[in-house]
Amino acid sequence: MNEFTLVYPMAAMVLLTAVVLIRMVLGRVGAVKSGAVDARYYKTYQGENTEPRKAAQNARHFVNLFENPVLFYAACIVAMVTGQGSGLIVWLAWAYVVVRVLHAVVHLGTNKIPPRMAIYGTSWVVLLAMWGLLVFGVARIP
Repeated sequence: MNEFTLVYPMAAMVLLTAVVLIRMVLGRVGAVKSGAVDARYYKTYQGENTEPRKAAQNARHFVNLFENPVLFYAACIVAMVTGQGSGLIVWLAWAYVVVRVLHAVVHLGTNKIPPRMAIYGTSWVVLLAMWGLLVFGVARIP
């Protein structure tokens, strides 16, 4: 395994983001076609009517994938640049991807708050563990 193996979990996160993007676009197009929302709403996200709950849920999850996952991408890049892109970091990166996929399934599915928040919290624990290992590894590099 080389230090560039982290490209694969990064690509998996990009794929997850693309899938959520497609869901968001299809949800918005469907909402406009069904008359649930006027297309002009999407010009400024203001107006008399609002986006239907399911379409808004897809959009909110898409935005969420540009919040803490950015720190995941940064951690992977730091790991590769500092020569720490193998071993436990790779396992943690894949764990992060799995947890984020589970988060998407719950958020875009049942959207039950307790499991969603537990999964989201777990993603932060994994992310912080990655960063802890990176900082420790950089501190040890002569």
